[in-house]
Amino acid sequence: MTRTSSELDLRDGAAVEEFFAAERPATVVMAAAKVGGILANSTYPADFISDNLRMQVNVLDAAARHGATHLLFLGSSCIYPKLAPQPIREDSLLTGPLEETNDAYAIAKISGVLQVQALRRQHRLHYISAMPTNLYGPGDNFHPQNSHVLPGLIRRFHEAKLADAPSVVVWGTGTPLREFLHVEDLARACLFLLENYDEPAPINVGVGEDLSIRELAELVADIVGYQGRLKFDTSKPDGTPRKLLDVSKLHGLGWQAEIGLRDGLTQTYAWYQEQLATGAVRTA
Repeated sequence: MTRTSSELDLRDGAAVEEFFAAERPATVVMAAAKVGGILANSTYPADFISDNLRMQVNVLDAAARHGATHLLFLGSSCIYPKLAPQPIREDSLLTGPLEETNDAYAIAKISGVLQVQALRRQHRLHYISAMPTNLYGPGDNFHPQNSHVLPGLIRRFHEAKLADAPSVVVWGTGTPLREFLHVEDLARACLFLLENYDEPAPINVGVGEDLSIRELAELVADIVGYQGRLKFDTSKPDGTPRKLLDVSKLHGLGWQAEIGLRDGLTQTYAWYQEQLATGAVRTA
């Protein structure tokens, strides 16, 4: 059983308690979060830490109280130190300073990991946490200010193509390296981990390969069919220089991503165009 955010506000402890008391799910996947790109994280840090902490505490505590025997908490690769050795191993957690542009969100997610570990220790529950890399795919948020980098680029290049704009501005220098995982691969990984993983330590979920923001922008432009110039606004923040997850632990269990980046982006752009045609694309 699921509820949308309009049906159940996870920040409302009483509403969450009522839901778990009535439904009593045996397995819970905590994927809900307040998320956004560099601009949103930098502008609303109080909202990001407060909303995410409330959602996590409400859901995890209610799940334990009402008999959920298995739970998967989804964190984020931003929990790791800004300058962690690459690729980032799970044991890099809490070994150095965080990236300043999203530290409030990262602290909230770190708290979720520690809450999972505490519930395991105190109540002997099969609760686990997974740290996905940057995600993309159908259903993403394409808001012009609050989106993550990939949907933001798709929207920007699509609108530039329609307007026959001579150039498109990309934030930063274009040099940071990022890894991207399709949401359908993450869904498969979640099911796999619930059936095959039961340890207190978080486990990384990614593809094990990255590319620069410049390369990403050029790939998106090619898929969208935009032929103008790229202009990099170096006054805007780059964020973490590199954020590639070490996924050897997950690969050792027998799981690997299946959807290549070009294929996944082509599919996502087709979905975006279909949503635009029906007026259903999510922009907030």
